[in-house]
Amino acid sequence: MQRMHGTTIVAVHRDGVSALAGDGQVSLGDTIVKRGAVKVRTLADGAVLAGFAGAVSDAFTLLDKFEGHLGASRNNLLKAAVETVKEWRTDRVLRNLEAMLIVADDTHILSLSGHGDVISPDDPVAAVGSGGAFAQAAALALLRATDLGAEEIARRALAIAGEIDVYTSGSGTILTVGGAEPEGTGARPEGDDADAGDAAAEGATGGDA
Repeated sequence: MQRMHGTTIVAVHRDGVSALAGDGQVSLGDTIVKRGAVKVRTLADGAVLAGFAGAVSDAFTLLDKFEGHLGASRNNLLKAAVETVKEWRTDRVLRNLEAMLIVADDTHILSLSGHGDVISPDDPVAAVGSGGAFAQAAALALLRATDLGAEEIARRALAIAGEIDVYTSGSGTILTVGGAEPEGTGARPEGDDADAGDAAAEGATGGDA
């Protein structure tokens, strides 16, 4: 059985603003089956961003767990992340879930994995998914060589990844948190329009992303 591929997630932090960009393409073998999947979310009334790569149904389960710990910790990002990976690592059912998460607020970016890892990157950039390495390299170069804001760096990094990785289209959805304007309303679809229901429909099929 062929495995679904898709989703590059990249997060960038600069000058008090965190941006999270998620690619919308999902591929089955050498065929594109969807261009408008949404794999990034706002949590805690827009104060926290989350993006995922991996099996969609697994990622939704983990996002629910993270959101629960986030509420219990009064939106303490690091504490919620640690509690999530502890449960993910030790629970008999959760330990089999295959996904990776990136979470961010207006101060931090963290990567979470089922191996018990909570990683705060040395540079304010993190990426996961099929084109994650390309997006991360591009974002780091833009961060160091330009004065672009976090959102524009994330957008350009995703576009560059799409020029290299066949499972990444280079367009998707970008969310931001922090800065002068109220955040959590900053979902900016790139390319095809997408809605949260699309991702839920994929989750019902158990496809990977």
